[in-house]
Amino acid sequence: MAKKEQPPRDIIAENRKARYNYEILEEFEVGIVLQGSEVKSLRKGKASIAEAHAAEMEGEMWLFNVNIPEYKQAGPMNHMPKRPRKLLMKKLEIKRMIGKIKEKGLTLVPLSIYFNKRGLVKILLGIGKGKKQHDKRETIKQRDWDRKKGNILKENR
Repeated sequence: MAKKEQPPRDIIAENRKARYNYEILEEFEVGIVLQGSEVKSLRKGKASIAEAHAAEMEGEMWLFNVNIPEYKQAGPMNHMPKRPRKLLMKKLEIKRMIGKIKEKGLTLVPLSIYFNKRGLVKILLGIGKGKKQHDKRETIKQRDWDRKKGNILKENR
């Protein structure tokens, strides 16, 4: 099956630890509700999603612990840096995600925040299953082997 072509995107923040700590089973692109000063701060490329997670609250999906620093020029109309932010998803998607999370003990982890082709802020969410310590070691071994293999092939050219 051919992969769909990914649209060009400007990545603001990436959660590199997520792929190390979790085995990502599925990925979803979702929108997010932001204030004006938050978008301005994101345009400057400032955000952190290292400790972030998504969860269901009152039938809606919310993103917690995303740190978007204050935008200095906003003055008194500034936002709170770590406030919960609502995710924009269809009802069917929400129900499907909640079912998967509760049924299998999976976690919703934000993988990256970016601007899409139209200039809208989007979040790439992954449904992840936590890795055990031996799985993490296997990931490191595989990454090292791939790096060494690439160097060997490069030298033999």
